[in-house]
Amino acid sequence: MSVATGTLVYEKVALIGLGLIGSSIGHGIKRAGLAKTVSGFARSAETRARALEIGFVDSVHDTAKEAVVDADLIILCVPVGALGKVASEIEPMLKKGATITDVGSVKSAVVRDVGPFVPEGVHFIPGHPLAGTEESGPDAGFAELFDERWCILTPVPGTDKSAEAQLVSFWEGLGSKVDVMDAQHHDVVLAVTSHVPHLIAYNIVGTATDLEEVTQSEVVKYSASGFRDFTRIAASDPTMWRDVFLNNKEGVLEVLGRFSEDLAVLQRAIRWGDGDLLFDLFTRTRAVRRSIIDAGQETAAPNFGRTKPDGDEEDGEA
Repeated sequence: MSVATGTLVYEKVALIGLGLIGSSIGHGIKRAGLAKTVSGFARSAETRARALEIGFVDSVHDTAKEAVVDADLIILCVPVGALGKVASEIEPMLKKGATITDVGSVKSAVVRDVGPFVPEGVHFIPGHPLAGTEESGPDAGFAELFDERWCILTPVPGTDKSAEAQLVSFWEGLGSKVDVMDAQHHDVVLAVTSHVPHLIAYNIVGTATDLEEVTQSEVVKYSASGFRDFTRIAASDPTMWRDVFLNNKEGVLEVLGRFSEDLAVLQRAIRWGDGDLLFDLFTRTRAVRRSIIDAGQETAAPNFGRTKPDGDEEDGEA
């Protein structure tokens, strides 16, 4: 996708967390000229040094508090379970008029944990870019990660519309399409489209490796395309996904209950040889796949059309 360069949206952006998403945002900012200065913080001194060496940040700092000084946009790129602690740490340093957002794939918990630490006069607009790979760390990021992918914003009640519009412009500058919805609705939608599918992937890979009559070497050697696709999803960051499930209990359990009921119907259909039911379901699901491709969120190319600039496969989005 072609992204216009030189469109300044914020003077200074602070990235708290310099892994895949944080580094990709940094690269995207540099590509499109969305900010004059990008500061960064990560817990690891090695990560901070590497981020500065790669060049997607202009400065790195030993603490999150130092990184957010004078920042106009603060993006929390840490696991959902760590957001509250980070927010409490940076609260005294947030300047009036600044916007604080995040990239977590759960939003109600973010409102709950970060909201109490947002000072008067600071805009709080939680966000979730639907993009990712199974890779992590500062070297994993690339500017094209967000191109033509959706970013969902879940503004809290009373959010300043100009601050919201500015953040929308920022994500559009990174290449994203932006949608706005309620935090609770977001969590149910993502439970269907991401969280429960990841849970199923983790479970089926675990089941396959636990079967006594099938050795792990056979699982690896004879992996068919379906199982390989599950393993790619199941390779996603364990810390991030642990926090997702612990912080979206309601949405995941609601969808998981419905899934269990539908699975029982399939189980009965197979047991009783109900081929019509199976054929009808598979026809409907095939149409969903086609709709996703038609919507530009996928391609029919091999490896799902997901390629980084170096040709590596992508996956693991939250």
